[in-house]
Amino acid sequence: MAVSLIQIEYASKALKRTVQVKAIIPNDVMGFEERKTQPVYKRPMKALYLLHGYMGNCNEWLLYSNIAELSIKYNIAVFMPSGENSFYLNNEAMEAYYSDFIGEELVAYTRVMFGLSMKNEDTIIAGLSMGGFGAIYNGFRFPNHFGKIIALSSALIIHDIKDKDETFHNGVASYSYYHHTFGDLERVVKSDKNPEIIVEKSIMEGNVMPALYMACGTSDFLIEQNRSFHKFVQSHDIEHTYVEGEGVHDWRFWNQYLEPGLQWAL
Repeated sequence: MAVSLIQIEYASKALKRTVQVKAIIPNDVMGFEERKTQPVYKRPMKALYLLHGYMGNCNEWLLYSNIAELSIKYNIAVFMPSGENSFYLNNEAMEAYYSDFIGEELVAYTRVMFGLSMKNEDTIIAGLSMGGFGAIYNGFRFPNHFGKIIALSSALIIHDIKDKDETFHNGVASYSYYHHTFGDLERVVKSDKNPEIIVEKSIMEGNVMPALYMACGTSDFLIEQNRSFHKFVQSHDIEHTYVEGEGVHDWRFWNQYLEPGLQWAL
């Protein structure tokens, strides 16, 4: 087995500019006619949309993980967009709609371009840290597109940044950044930038909720935020698996839990 590594560039309506996405498409070494007779190729391919963390880009998973090997092993197409430092949220003031790009436009574009399965149960969104936040937020915001969510060491920071003033800086970013990204911090907990609000809204609309896999290291600085969200989805009877393991906020942990997450999803 081998994979094709593809760089996609297209004009995004959601972001109003040309965007770059890296794609891994598994392709067997057998000839095309021979491959068509194999059972695994008689159905459209499943897809994984894989989101990077804060200060990362579309190359991050390619550089630091074994995602190419996993794409071959599980015969799944993988798409890795660049989300800047957007937390994969819509920014109305900048007219940069990252959530719409990730959860709607990119899925539609790649399904047609690569002949992927159109079923939400065959479509997974995953990410680490900021990307874990983005996977949770957009997975639940677009339940008709995603059937499974994999969230590793998710930066579920809404309750940490609420009510902060202009002097705030947490060693990662300043008040200005968080205000720019999440809007009014005095209202952020009850806003549509909060994944909890998105979950509750989706439940009220009667949607079938995606199943969720969460993993976080016990020495990760985000462990309490992940425990809190685990309790939240548990209280709303959402199908999910929550795992803690020894580790911190690093690639050693993420590489350890990416494949179990994929196994769970598939």
